[in-house]
Amino acid sequence: MPKMKTKSGAKKRFKMTATGRVKVGVAGKRHRLLSHSSDYIRKNRGTKVLKKGDEGLVKWYMPYHR
Repeated sequence: MPKMKTKSGAKKRFKMTATGRVKVGVAGKRHRLLSHSSDYIRKNRGTKVLKKGDEGLVKWYMPYHR
């Protein structure tokens, strides 16, 4: 039986919560932060949980289709 393959980009960018939701780091926090307001920077701190519509695709990319 061949090995189970996964999308390498997905396993680096997404983590699963205990309840099965998908955690993801917020975008737009790497550079050019001077042009963003402090409200934007503060609001996008840490990680977020993906919406239900995007969850299915990400789970399909993960091994064993979690």
